[in-house]
Amino acid sequence: MNPLTGKAATMEEWLAHLKLNREIMENVTYWHTQAARPARTAPFPPELDPRLSGALGARGVASLYTHQSAAFEAVRAGRHVVTVTPTASGKTLCYNLPVLQRLLTDPSARALYLFPTKALAQDQVAELQELADAMDVDIKTHTYDGDTPPTVRQVIRNAGHIVVTNPDMLHSAILPHHTKWVKLFENLKYIVIDELHAYRGVFGSHVANVIRRLKRICRFYGSAPQFLCASATIANPPRARRAAHRGAVRARRRQRRAGRGEAPRFLQSARRQPAARHSPIERAGVAEAGGAAA
Repeated sequence: MNPLTGKAATMEEWLAHLKLNREIMENVTYWHTQAARPARTAPFPPELDPRLSGALGARGVASLYTHQSAAFEAVRAGRHVVTVTPTASGKTLCYNLPVLQRLLTDPSARALYLFPTKALAQDQVAELQELADAMDVDIKTHTYDGDTPPTVRQVIRNAGHIVVTNPDMLHSAILPHHTKWVKLFENLKYIVIDELHAYRGVFGSHVANVIRRLKRICRFYGSAPQFLCASATIANPPRARRAAHRGAVRARRRQRRAGRGEAPRFLQSARRQPAARHSPIERAGVAEAGGAAA
């Protein structure tokens, strides 16, 4: 560790310094070093556009990881995809590769990227723009958030191939004004949701309802986009997939009941619930509250 800068020259030096920190090591119960394993790779798909493979090759990417190749094939087959791999394992290419491939073969196609933070969105726009510049193609990638000037917003609505935004802007600035986004919704092929683990709890339930609105608007404009999702910290992706499937099934059941004019299930159960019985103390409290309200 350099005593002047406080920086380590190598990762091994930094870890050795960390082990000497008693305050940190008192909270460490287990230290394990996982041995390196050779990467499992696959060649570029034969249908991959030569401009795209050339741009990747220029950046030192001569092949794909097996999970990237599997994700590309699944998207090409028309399936929704959730990629769950460790950090810095190339998840971004799992959705960028099929999106860019589609835009190169179909310039009218559109994609919508959702990120929980502006910083992640800006990083993604820079990554996509570098690939577009390397291919020398006109793929318009724009960030659409609260900092986007009004004049630029109109350009994005009319000509943006990839719109990068966040759930809040989708809820407040895009879905309520969907008539201004006809070009996007009519041609929307992919919806990318990265950092999927961030959408949990109350925030996750709110985002889920925003996504339901998004899907309903897509159906109105005649599009059926594929969902390409990625996360690094979901410990049980099979369970998450089953939960998402059950949620979709329940949503379809609610739609069918609404189409038949039936009341929602929770209202039906509320109508069957017997009248509440209060203890004497509770009755006194209710009466007192009623008198105060009067």
